[in-house]
Amino acid sequence: MKALNDLKIFIETARRHSLSAAARNMDITPAAASAALKRLENEVGALLFIRSTRNLRLTQQGEQFLNYCEQAVGLMTEACGAISEGQAEFQGVIKLSMPSDCGRNLLLGWIDEFMDLHPKLDVRIQLTDGLADMYTQPVDVALRYGEPSDSSLVALPIAGGNKRILCASPDYLSEYGYPDSPHELVKHNCLCFALGESLYNRWRFFNQGQEQILVVKGNRYANDGEAVRRWALAGKGIAYKSLLDVKDDLQQGRLLEIDIGRETEPAPLYLVCASRRVINPQIQALREFLAGKVKKHVSSL
Repeated sequence: MKALNDLKIFIETARRHSLSAAARNMDITPAAASAALKRLENEVGALLFIRSTRNLRLTQQGEQFLNYCEQAVGLMTEACGAISEGQAEFQGVIKLSMPSDCGRNLLLGWIDEFMDLHPKLDVRIQLTDGLADMYTQPVDVALRYGEPSDSSLVALPIAGGNKRILCASPDYLSEYGYPDSPHELVKHNCLCFALGESLYNRWRFFNQGQEQILVVKGNRYANDGEAVRRWALAGKGIAYKSLLDVKDDLQQGRLLEIDIGRETEPAPLYLVCASRRVINPQIQALREFLAGKVKKHVSSL
């Protein structure tokens, strides 16, 4: 369906803020993507993007249209998949790996909602902060922060605008003070994440576009993101966590965001798989469902 494909190109372009990036992700040429957007704008009768040589952003009409498009494409993808499979609803198994903290406290609840909509689906979850080997482990897709280092993997955005934030409990900041500069941050007890033999104690920030790396120290580190979050809640130090992981804690005042005058590191959440052939209608519908949930979740902060 050309019209449905045009909507998908529009959504991907809006998410990536780049026509060329959307084209690469969808395995089409930039010219084909541009033609699709022009077709869509002609049909809608409104300008959807404001374009310049370096930037591309949605117009007000484009933002309104995007909300409807995401819902429509999700429903159409599910409908087409059900018809092509000769069934009224999704069946089969989705084997999914996800991070421990975000997985336990956020994603599992959303996946339960998705399964309530599709009761004939089975979902097998692997909760781990380790990087699942998509070629050897029994995993169809993985939800992971950051683009995969293996360029042969396919990464579809779930939360492209997510970022890391510095945070600590009110009790910790009351006792040890509020760091408002990189120099003061390195004097604090920093709670670090470890993966295998690698300790992630080199925290990345940006100052007017220039990367700055701070080597931090602390008396606690763990290979489990939820353990780091629990230490922060218990007042044991400062954590550098994904906003998705701590959004509820910030909203309830259990953690406070710390501003040291630097931009924080991006932490986009992707759905990753070994091949586009893995992305069947069930997985595509799950991706759209989770992307919609993330959008509502972060907008309420």
